[in-house]
Amino acid sequence: MKLDRTQRVLTVTAVGVLLVTGAAAIPTASVQDTARMAYVSTEVILRQTPGFAQAESTWNAEVSSYRTEVQSLQQQLDSALTAFNQQAIVLSPTARQEKQSELQRLNEQLQQRTTEYSARADERQRELMAPLEDRIQRVIDGLRAERNLAVVFDVAAPGNNIVSADPVLDLTTTVVRRLTGSPQQ
Repeated sequence: MKLDRTQRVLTVTAVGVLLVTGAAAIPTASVQDTARMAYVSTEVILRQTPGFAQAESTWNAEVSSYRTEVQSLQQQLDSALTAFNQQAIVLSPTARQEKQSELQRLNEQLQQRTTEYSARADERQRELMAPLEDRIQRVIDGLRAERNLAVVFDVAAPGNNIVSADPVLDLTTTVVRRLTGSPQQ
């Protein structure tokens, strides 16, 4: 089962809460033995993952055409609004109402296209990044199992409450090395 970023954050947060609340009932020595944790910065990892630059370039090229069309629609609306403002005084009430209706229609079309293109861009970004994120997740899961860790936190996750952490627990560089095939140092 694949979890999206929000679901992973909520799951990690829930596990963290369970670990903290469960820790109160366990003697201190046991907590240190069973609650081993580490962290990564998935933002840093993603940017260094092989294939990221190509995926980002593809996405930027595709989104560029969306931006161009939205800018064109915005210019049409701006021109129509300028023309209306210049003519409004001499227009009859009926003609003024028609022009206002046309402006409203253009504005709605612009908003609809903007929403549509934003959704397309988000979907395409998910399509391009999903294989990279899956690879990253497999490496993180492997490191967690290999090092017998209970939890791996993402310090780049929105709403993360980690304000200080031991750098020894940072697996970011190790994950990047495994993804890129760089030798261990």
